[in-house]
Amino acid sequence: MAGLDLDIDVAVVGAGMAGLQAARALTRAGLEVRVLESADAVGGRIRTDVVDGFLVDRGFQLLNPGYPAVKRSVDVAALQLQSFPAGVAALLDDGLQELGHPLREPRLAPTTLRSVITRPREGVAMARWLAPLARASVGRGRLATRLPRSFDGSLRQSLDRVGMDGELRTVLERFLAGVLLEDDQSTSAAYALVLTRAFATGVPGLPAAGMQALPEQLAASLTGRISLGREVESLAGSSGDYTLSVSGERLRARHVVVATAAPEAARLTQAYTPVMKGVVTHWFATDELPTHRGLLHVDARTRASGPVLNTAVVSTAAPSYAPAGLHLVQASALMHPGTPAPTEEQIARHAGELLGSATTRWRSIARQEIPHALPVQLAPFSERRPVVIDRGIVMCGDHRDTGSIQGAMVSGERAARAVLASRLVDR
Repeated sequence: MAGLDLDIDVAVVGAGMAGLQAARALTRAGLEVRVLESADAVGGRIRTDVVDGFLVDRGFQLLNPGYPAVKRSVDVAALQLQSFPAGVAALLDDGLQELGHPLREPRLAPTTLRSVITRPREGVAMARWLAPLARASVGRGRLATRLPRSFDGSLRQSLDRVGMDGELRTVLERFLAGVLLEDDQSTSAAYALVLTRAFATGVPGLPAAGMQALPEQLAASLTGRISLGREVESLAGSSGDYTLSVSGERLRARHVVVATAAPEAARLTQAYTPVMKGVVTHWFATDELPTHRGLLHVDARTRASGPVLNTAVVSTAAPSYAPAGLHLVQASALMHPGTPAPTEEQIARHAGELLGSATTRWRSIARQEIPHALPVQLAPFSERRPVVIDRGIVMCGDHRDTGSIQGAMVSGERAARAVLASRLVDR
């Protein structure tokens, strides 16, 4: 882009999942598209680093192949997905309890059924809470409209409404805390159910080459159209004629797709973006296997003894993430605005307790603080925030849809459709 004064159809700002999906759709429609990415690789928040032979994703993320957008656009087989067990190991006041999907994890069926049978009232309340999933669809926006209007309060309100309490509720809350990145159950109950169904219908896992293999696969069809290390400093103009200042150079475009993280999108467009939630993830290497299950571990005791939302021996489920003879542990905790993030010592101690392992032989290999990891999704559930900002400017990202890979990809598709619709009007 040296000496840049290009005049193109569409400039896509950001090469995360949303931007790549939008660029692919617009390119297929025959438009001249340029993707501008400030980082040195595609992926946005989905990145993988190699540290001492370990694959370390930037934050603990899993790919759910059951997402409709993933089914439409991703060659999952080529990613060589390594699946995680469909269950959770919950540390209760009276010891560790392993629970899981009885069909997908038959080895966990006895403990799961026993846990429900010994808590019949809790089991009935759980069934009432899950009942709407029988008529729901993932990622299509139908769940909220098919629920009674009174249902979609917060997750906490919905659990109270069905009379769910006790240990099963605590397990559910602590599991969802790591998915929703919250500790107050304030997220929309409908959105929580959408994600619960997604976990039940898909088998989340990790690509053999790390999560970054996912955006790299999408980017492969955009060869020659992606410019890395190019920061968009400003955006000006009006319908059909926009000028972008890109690392000190100029680019003219008839349409602009802003596909950056929410704070950057707000800076470029002055449009409202939702509050974002943060997470800190620590990665530890060890030569001593803490647990052989590969389950996600959560603290479901009446009083959790530390900040960890969840922890897992990642390399048990995804062997490609660690060199032979070594093991990789992740532990994630919330970041609260204005409050220091939990320390390495706090996270390691709590993770070791949840895994039932001494941590003396653990070695910290990476720490990632991600303040803008997921958008807040409060009730009433709205999975379709507007993408059109101006006649020629559209915005996409999981902050315009659901806070997930599914949401990012769908919002990119919506942005592309908005651009194409605008071009039809202009003609």
